[in-house]
Amino acid sequence: MINQFGTIFAGHVDLENIGLAGTAVNDRLYSNEYLLTTFSKAEAIAKLMDEVGYDTLWLAEHHFQREGYECIPNILMLGVHLAHLTKRLKFGSAFNVTTMWHPLRLAEDFAMADVLTGGRIIFGVGRGYHTREVEVMGAPLLDGDANRELFEEQVEIIFKAFNEPSFSHHGKHYDIPAKVPYRGYELEEITLVPRPLHLPVECWQPIVSASPRGMNFMAKHGIKGVIGGGVAQGGASDTVVKAWRDTLAAHGRETELGGDLLMGFAFHIAETQEKALAEARDFYYEDMKMFAPLNMRRGITPEQIELLSDPEKAPFADLPRIEEDSAQGRWLCGPPEHIIERLMEVQKLYPGLERVNVGTAIGTPQDVILEQLEWFGKEVMPAFKGQVKAPVEQAAS
Repeated sequence: MINQFGTIFAGHVDLENIGLAGTAVNDRLYSNEYLLTTFSKAEAIAKLMDEVGYDTLWLAEHHFQREGYECIPNILMLGVHLAHLTKRLKFGSAFNVTTMWHPLRLAEDFAMADVLTGGRIIFGVGRGYHTREVEVMGAPLLDGDANRELFEEQVEIIFKAFNEPSFSHHGKHYDIPAKVPYRGYELEEITLVPRPLHLPVECWQPIVSASPRGMNFMAKHGIKGVIGGGVAQGGASDTVVKAWRDTLAAHGRETELGGDLLMGFAFHIAETQEKALAEARDFYYEDMKMFAPLNMRRGITPEQIELLSDPEKAPFADLPRIEEDSAQGRWLCGPPEHIIERLMEVQKLYPGLERVNVGTAIGTPQDVILEQLEWFGKEVMPAFKGQVKAPVEQAAS
């Protein structure tokens, strides 16, 4: 039953001249001073969400994005800062790109954030999808198998560091600790200092390819999954949700459909569905311009991706339309009562689902984000926040 709401802010600055005929992604170049506005934007979003009653603001780690789309290089540091400006809102990692860290540094940084915020930082791990980020940081991404192999060993180390008072690890990529003399003894184990106060550590990871290997790895470590939305019965997300439930069951955790998942939707509220679709269209396409060339949007051909980079050709590329995504439930567009109805459909399909993210597309300016989050928080969330799950009836003995 849906009872927790959040949004994701990947750190985009306010962008001018957006949409298919707007400035090409690779032509955007902003000054350092303007890129810094992502932090004041994050502060404004966090304060409003805290006031309205949201549960979690999810942040994304990215690097080197002079184009202004994803400008938060350290989400744990930002999360600690935002926690000290708010009262109860939690800050989720969506995600710490583990392959760009030494696993012990990431474990230490999260443990400090957990301590300093009283448990208001939620941990998350990901493998990365920007070659400019991961490969520049010295980790593989073009070689997908090598990327996964490195990631899995890193996560093993992180959970050892969290959960064991002292530990060692000897694998392909890491030999921890180094075999060195230390103050009169031979070093054989180390202890993370500090360790998190709140154990076990709640951890989230995106489910993208939904491969059995990936989902089994998550279930083994108790990692929860983040997926995109959609309410079409038998659709892609429906298949993933069922595969996830079956994976958890194979690891001894029986759940209802949607258990241990966070489902994300893009949204835009207006007085009518037609007005919402019209207002969100340029944001929808700016988001597509950013993510389609990174293979993060399905159903777009290489030819269409090439056309997307040309403002003169992009409007004629026969691209997916927001109306289609709205019909499939990936975008929630319309008045509050329409969005409530769609989310109720999701809840009926996936009774184990508790967490939902509603997000505005990259390219949406700060004033619109704040307006939309306030509108959703005041007129949609109350329909779900007061729900009480009916007790399971016991069979007569």
